[in-house]
Parts: sequence; C-alpha cells; structure tokens
Amino acid sequence: MALDGIKAKMQQMRIKAEESSAKADELAAKVKTLEQENLAKEQEITSLTHKNSTHEADIEKLEGTNKDLKEQVDRFGHSGSQNEALQRRLQILEEEAEEADKNIRETNDKLRQTDVKAGHYERKVQALESARDQWEEKYEEMSKKYAQVKKELEEFQLEIGNI
Repeated sequence: MALDGIKAKMQQMRIKAEESSAKADELAAKVKTLEQENLAKEQEITSLTHKNSTHEADIEKLEGTNKDLKEQVDRFGHSGSQNEALQRRLQILEEEAEEADKNIRETNDKLRQTDVKAGHYERKVQALESARDQWEEKYEEMSKKYAQVKKELEEFQLEIGNI
C-alpha cells in the first residue's frame, strides 16, 4: 500500500517535471520571438531616424533656395515675366518645404511610437525571461525531489526484498 503511494507520488512528480520542462521551452520560444520583434523595431527606428535626417537636410536646402529666390525677386523687382516665374517657383518651393516639414513630423511621430513599442517589448521580454527562470528553478527542484523519491523507493524495495 505504501509502495503504491510512493509510485503515485513519483508519477505526479514526473508529470510536474514534464510540464515544467514544456512551459520552460514555451517561454524560451516566446522570449526569442519578442527579441526578434525588438530587433525589427530597432531597425525601424534606425531607418526612421535616417529618413528624418534626410528630410531635415531637404528642408534646409529648400529653405536656402527659397531665401535665394526671394533675394532675386527683390533684386529684379519690376521685371514682370521674370518676377512672375520666380514667384511661381518660390510658391512651389514653399509648398515642397511644407510637404517636407509634414513628412518630418510624421516620421518623428512614427519614431516616438516605435520607441514606445520597443520599450514595451523590452519589458515583456524581461518579464518572460523572469518567468522562464522561475520555471527552470521549479523544474530543477522537481527533478531533485524526483531523484530523492526514486532513491527512497529503491531503498524501500531493497528493505522489502530483504524481509
């Protein structure tokens, strides 16, 4: 009767050990997935940062051209057709500058959102790693208990055999 109880206990411990091992594997896979997502987000941040700097350079260039055109308009003052052409070009450049500025704002918004998401995923990875470590500890503990109970069972069987 006592032998059946020990066997049942050993079976329960085996099941718990297998469950702990499966859970640890699952958590490790989740950590890997989140790390890959985090890497992708970091790459997106780098891309958006580069795009942002490119847009800023474009704006500076357009603002310089805009300034030059305004100076030319002031110099030529009353030359009718040239003045109109320069005014049209100036208007086009101002529209392009506004569009570039809009692109920069959108890029900055995306960059901020990506930063927030990256932070969220980093925290999630840390939490999953912590949970995985706890499951691994529990698995080690259950393995030790299993080995101890198995040893006790063998000793008990030897005692019964000697009787």
